[in-house]
Amino acid sequence: MTVDELTRPVSRRTLSTETLLVLGLSLGQSAVYAVVSLAAKLTAAGPLSKQTASLNNSQSARPYLDLTYQLVGIFFALLPVLLAVHLLARDPGDPARTLGVDLRRPGFDLGWGAGLAALIGLPGLALFWAAAQLGVNATLVPAALPHLWWAVPVLILAAVQNAVLEEVIVVGYLVNRLWQFRWRLGAVVATSAVLRGSYHLYQGFGAFLGNAVMGVVFSLFFLRTRRVAPLIVAHTLLDVVAFVGYALLPKSWFGWL
Repeated sequence: MTVDELTRPVSRRTLSTETLLVLGLSLGQSAVYAVVSLAAKLTAAGPLSKQTASLNNSQSARPYLDLTYQLVGIFFALLPVLLAVHLLARDPGDPARTLGVDLRRPGFDLGWGAGLAALIGLPGLALFWAAAQLGVNATLVPAALPHLWWAVPVLILAAVQNAVLEEVIVVGYLVNRLWQFRWRLGAVVATSAVLRGSYHLYQGFGAFLGNAVMGVVFSLFFLRTRRVAPLIVAHTLLDVVAFVGYALLPKSWFGWL
């Protein structure tokens, strides 16, 4: 192999295959399982609204084994993120800057992250309530861990893991790759948004719609600012409130879910 062959640009076909593999190992796989889960719910006895979609489930009746499973699961869920960053490192420039996850603008990232969380979170609650009234969502259980000392720290770690995985892969990595393929703006945003909605389908159609709308907002924000960090902050805040709030507050407060 010659030096020219080692340094030549990666072909479009190779990038396309790479993108499909990254998605297949991460959230594309989750989307397929979510579709199967929704189909199972729709074909089961009883309406969708009477069935349950549970997140952050216990993995063992033995507390420290359960904790081990939770931490190992979080670690391995983040490996596709490292793969995506590694692959982006072949492109010109620093992949941390390409994704907008460096530490150059902490005030901007935190401020906009909190603002986006409020922008998405408040209407999202209204949408979940409407979906519950219409019967197009399963009953959501955001946290089903035992009441042990490590439950809240694990739920916070799970929120961070979800945020990093989803925003780096579905926004930072995927949008960059589709932009490289010279897709039109509408197609880039729609693809990212539909993918985000699709891996939430196990919760029902309302969850698909709400997350797809979130995907449109987040993709447009990234295309304008070229920063994923505020999206990670926003997503983390949303999930921490959902997971930890459900774990600590009286369950009677969440009957509308």
